Amino acid sequence: MTGPTDLPSLPDARFAGLLAEAQALQATTVELRRDIHRHPERGLHLPRTQAAIQRALADLPLEIRLGKSTTSVTAVLRGTQPGPSVLLRGDMDALPLQEDTGLEFASLEAGTMHACGHDAHVAMLASAARLLAAHVDELAGSVVFMFQPGEEGFHGARHMIHEGVLDAAGERVERAFGLHVSANIASGRLETRQGPIMASTDNFFVRVIGKGGHGSAPHHAIDPIPAAAAMVGALQTMITRRVSAFDPAVLSVTRIAGGTTTNIIPETAELEGTFRTLSERTRALVREELPKVCEAIGAAHGCRVQLDIEPGYPVTVNDPVEADRVLELGREVLGAERSAPMPAPIMGGEDFSYVLQRVQGAFAFLGACPPGTDPDEAAANHSNRVLHDESAFPVGVAMYTAYALDALRTPRRSLAG
Repeated sequence: MTGPTDLPSLPDARFAGLLAEAQALQATTVELRRDIHRHPERGLHLPRTQAAIQRALADLPLEIRLGKSTTSVTAVLRGTQPGPSVLLRGDMDALPLQEDTGLEFASLEAGTMHACGHDAHVAMLASAARLLAAHVDELAGSVVFMFQPGEEGFHGARHMIHEGVLDAAGERVERAFGLHVSANIASGRLETRQGPIMASTDNFFVRVIGKGGHGSAPHHAIDPIPAAAAMVGALQTMITRRVSAFDPAVLSVTRIAGGTTTNIIPETAELEGTFRTLSERTRALVREELPKVCEAIGAAHGCRVQLDIEPGYPVTVNDPVEADRVLELGREVLGAERSAPMPAPIMGGEDFSYVLQRVQGAFAFLGACPPGTDPDEAAANHSNRVLHDESAFPVGVAMYTAYALDALRTPRRSLAG
């Protein structure tokens, strides 16, 4: 039986032994991953996870800086020759889920689980730091390792940017690379794409205010329920009629509430939901049109409307050259059949978008579907049953390492020839 690290001969001698070196670190990678998985933490303050990262890096020649507003860890590896800086990122935080995987190293924290693979990201990045430290004599420049809390809706990347992660090596980072495991991609397979790869993530909250009364006499009340119900359909129509099909948006009303019992017309009703876009232009359009629709329908029903839009993450946009570079490196490190363009963006969000707004770079997905499972049928990230194949981890370690070595060890090459 073969696995994601049993790959054919490599087409580029520069990285011929890299995957084997990453495989030699597998026990260390898995040990850290399982430790973090057992003890997940949420949000911006993850003291136990931070301490685990510090222990994992303690014997390496790194300059360590701890966050002030969060429990982030920034580590800098300086090459033996001067040169530019490259950033590699791994996020640290977990989700509010009760784990139901049956793993022997399942979460010991009630209601909290690493269901998005951030435990794997931390472990792979720590092992990449170890592997790059072994190659420090080949580096002309610096590698910045960004261990980031608060990706799951807490804007952790923005906190780290404000605290100077992009200038941690003494000069502005020139290129950046982030990886994310996926249980719905074949294990060991690398995918990315040019341009938008993940969506913006804004949420909206609507309060419809009418006049309460008896259910038997709606003419003496101003019923907010029909107004709220009308908004649901009108918002869907707005998306299809105001937004280009070639620059799409997704809008979902995910909560609607109002009333207390059968014979009372309530004074208020509420709507909540999310909208996702693949360009900042369409994002701005939806932000402008959504209040107009809700307020006009409210007025037509005699209701007042209070509406709030909660800004989420920007669109995650890969630099075209860097995305192609990652795919080329994937072919060199893994073999041509393991590195492929991603067929379409996904409408989930990612706060690595803040880094890519400021630095040329790319974000990519690493397949970690459990062996013997159809990727289309596997429990997805954010499921309390999601499983990630640990045998894919050396691929992530090798790709982090190859990206930095390519940036700092060799002159940039033209992808066209």
